[in-house]
Amino acid sequence: MSKFRSLALGATFALAAIGGAQAQAWPQRPIALVVPQAAGNSPDILARVLADKLSRSLGQQVYVENRTGAANIVGTQAVARATPDGYTFLFATSASLSTNPHTFRKLPYDPQKDLMPVAMVARSHHLLLVNPALPFKTLEDLIAQEKAKPGEISLAVDSERNISGLIGQTINRRAGIKMVLVPYASAANSIQDTIAGRVQATIQSASVAEPFIKEGTLRPLAVAGTRRLASLPGTPAIAETLASADIGGWFMVMAPAGTPPEIVQAMSQKIAESLQQADLRERAPTLGFDVDVGPLATPAGAGAFLTKEIATMGALIKEFGIEPQ
Repeated sequence: MSKFRSLALGATFALAAIGGAQAQAWPQRPIALVVPQAAGNSPDILARVLADKLSRSLGQQVYVENRTGAANIVGTQAVARATPDGYTFLFATSASLSTNPHTFRKLPYDPQKDLMPVAMVARSHHLLLVNPALPFKTLEDLIAQEKAKPGEISLAVDSERNISGLIGQTINRRAGIKMVLVPYASAANSIQDTIAGRVQATIQSASVAEPFIKEGTLRPLAVAGTRRLASLPGTPAIAETLASADIGGWFMVMAPAGTPPEIVQAMSQKIAESLQQADLRERAPTLGFDVDVGPLATPAGAGAFLTKEIATMGALIKEFGIEPQ
């Protein structure tokens, strides 16, 4: 028995040495950063900026791979099932990790068992916007109009179960109004219909809304959450008017469960270094992102944040009576 035990221990140490050597040599080929949303959306914009930084610092190409569909499930599931060798990572959205577990009965992945946190990258800000031809200048104006004529205002959102829909429901509940939430399959269509007047308002990420605000085709009334946006200092936060939950999008890099910890740590460090670069920090606010994530840009910090966020979103979804589908 001692001979077999010695052989087994020897094999274990040999495999560990091989794994350590592979981790030290990483990366030896291009790395996929999977984005579970379409090209041009806010996660994709930031992912491409980060991928460029990582390509330079790692000495290997980090390329964005858009794998869309089913409320971020297709891309997230693909990474959860990928070989954990350090060559596939997920640029996860808050929906894929913290909302989907509460809104789907049979999710084909477990965000805390099938994936490993690498680093938080950024938070995104969402805006409540209206057609500028409407008389609403503030959130208070919109609330007063909706109270005077209940159900007259339609609000374009991506889904009642995702970030923009949850923000819309928060406004309805906290203000005691009944805006009609209209789900859209794409941000482009919801913006187009808001500009055309087919719906009166929409909720969009700041990065997507920015060009329309600049050209004057959409007017921002409020920033979702508790803080104003640096790029729109004159636009109040919803919390300045209503008791608002701090609902917002965020992006986190995840690896398939079982990825060597040395690789996870190395990628985390490179991400943290990228987030400190002056050009990225200057550009991020203009896109509607906050990259000042501090200790959350570590596996441990990101993991603790994710655990808390899953619980928070679960409580909110329960409050709104949203049943999993």
